[in-house]
Amino acid sequence: MDDLKLALILNAVSPRVGGVLVRGEKGTAKSTIVRALAELLPAVDVVPGCRFACDPEAPYSQCPDGPHDGGRETRRARLVELPVGASEDRLAGSLDLEKALAHGVAAFEPGLLAAAHRGVLYVDEVNLLHDHLVDLLLDAAALGTCYVEREGVSVRHAARFLLAGTMNPEEGELRPQLLDRFGLTVEVRASRDPGERAEVIRRRMAYERDADGFAADWAAREGELAARIAEARTRVESVRLPDAALKQIATVCAGFEVDGMRADLVTAHAAVAHAAWAGRDRVTTRDVREAARLALPHRRRRDPFDAPGLDENKLDELLDQFPDDPDDTDPPQGPDDQQPQNDAQPEESGQNPQNNAGQAESNEQADRRRADQSQSDLGESDQNQEAQAQNGQAPAEQFQVAGAPYKARLFSVPGVGGGAPGRRSRGRSAKGRTVGSRTPAAKATQVHLMATLRAAARRGWRRGPVKVADLREAVREGREGNLVLFVVDASGSMGARKRMGEVKTAVLSLLLDAYQRRDKIGMITFRGEKAELVLPPTSSVEAGAARMRLLKTGGRTPIAAGLVKAAEVLAVERLRDPARRPLVVVVTDGRATSGDADRAAGLLKDTACVVVDCESGPVRLGLAARLAVRLTAPVVDLSDVAHVMKAA
Repeated sequence: MDDLKLALILNAVSPRVGGVLVRGEKGTAKSTIVRALAELLPAVDVVPGCRFACDPEAPYSQCPDGPHDGGRETRRARLVELPVGASEDRLAGSLDLEKALAHGVAAFEPGLLAAAHRGVLYVDEVNLLHDHLVDLLLDAAALGTCYVEREGVSVRHAARFLLAGTMNPEEGELRPQLLDRFGLTVEVRASRDPGERAEVIRRRMAYERDADGFAADWAAREGELAARIAEARTRVESVRLPDAALKQIATVCAGFEVDGMRADLVTAHAAVAHAAWAGRDRVTTRDVREAARLALPHRRRRDPFDAPGLDENKLDELLDQFPDDPDDTDPPQGPDDQQPQNDAQPEESGQNPQNNAGQAESNEQADRRRADQSQSDLGESDQNQEAQAQNGQAPAEQFQVAGAPYKARLFSVPGVGGGAPGRRSRGRSAKGRTVGSRTPAAKATQVHLMATLRAAARRGWRRGPVKVADLREAVREGREGNLVLFVVDASGSMGARKRMGEVKTAVLSLLLDAYQRRDKIGMITFRGEKAELVLPPTSSVEAGAARMRLLKTGGRTPIAAGLVKAAEVLAVERLRDPARRPLVVVVTDGRATSGDADRAAGLLKDTACVVVDCESGPVRLGLAARLAVRLTAPVVDLSDVAHVMKAA
């Protein structure tokens, strides 16, 4: 939480830092602390009646409500929340069609970016926001200006705000390109210190007993913090960035092999803001180190399977190459250099900063070591495993490690859907080629000009101008994301001849493909006497990869149980997200040992399926192909899938 508070404060001191992305498990007060920041920001002076919150001292020259003729009023900085289901028009603004048609006036209706100007724009569950909306708001945050060019309207207005996004990685990741657009990122976990957890409960219960009294007890501390932020804002423009610090920033960014130059710029702005916050007039090694810890971890990710993190020992080694200039005078002691006060007093509840991202990397390394050890311990006797499976015995569990994933071939759902935008199957989309028109169910957002004119002509356009009832909106076709449900055979026969290592590699490749195509994923495994939902449908490919890497094999092959479990999962998901079409990928050698696979396959007769045949050896029974016939699904040999992916 100390890192999170620091990241938010640095953005409040200098909006040039570029916002903060808060990643963390559920129940860690991510949303609470972001919303609390708005109360600490200085009040702003605005032009009365201006919908775009122009500064009276320097109004935006192209403000749609301008020109302004003086006057001012003071109000608190706003916290504007962007809903996950918002449209592009709601975010950026649009033409007011009713005024345009009824009065012939090109009136602009401002969006949330205008409302957030000079305040905070908060996006909860930003990883669930459509990519084109994330691109739009990040561009506005970087440029400080919102451009709207559509339906004959060309408008631009100032849009400078503190961007804060929160997300739970279990629900899916942002693409690396979008991660890079956030200035800073913080990984938040709940404290494991019983004392800190008890203090959280104590303060929460005190708030519930007397909210006004609790706020009054902390008002003085909040006032002090707000004053420090305002003071640092006035100081930030005068902070000097010496050549030694500049070389440190360049060396650190190059040493961690981040892409592009955005990391260097963000680290520089964050270091300047940190120096201003600490009361220093120049950037020191400490400022660069704190800025790099927050600006670089998420920029080191090369693919969605990489865990975010930063090696702090390596960071210190890189910083030591260009020490602080000895000719500069010692910086004054800032408030952040003082010893923490007793937490028994009404203080901020954070303790010493913890390197959460580095801990995440350590956990990932530990998982890999355990996987390697499991492979050594359990992968010694593939021949005994296969012999036991053929004799009907219950073989011992085995563990095989996957290879590096590679580009997967495309599997898609037939027909045209209407689910969330993605890159897999054909679907109706706000982005795509125009294939027709329709009467809008509510307000028209994408007008089909020719269809509107034809509707007006049929009504008799000489009787008057085009009316709202004549409006037709464009129907566009693009690509949609699907629910890709993996049903993976983990029986003893799959573990023979190290086949499961190839299966894991193929499934990891398909998981990566699902991530890139913006799908939800789920995973069912079956072995022994039952099937298990090891990964409920989610957008987190990282969680799916973790389940697959640690998957063991052994026991019989209850294919019927796996198919029944898949039907149950899809029935629930249709209630939750009826527009998202499913694709079931069955990975098996087809050697069913229990259950009625024919009857179970009938439960999925209306569902798009693909069977990946994992059978190998000189003699093949073709059982997976028979299963594909029952599912009315195409069958793809595992080696062919791997060959296609490697060749691509």
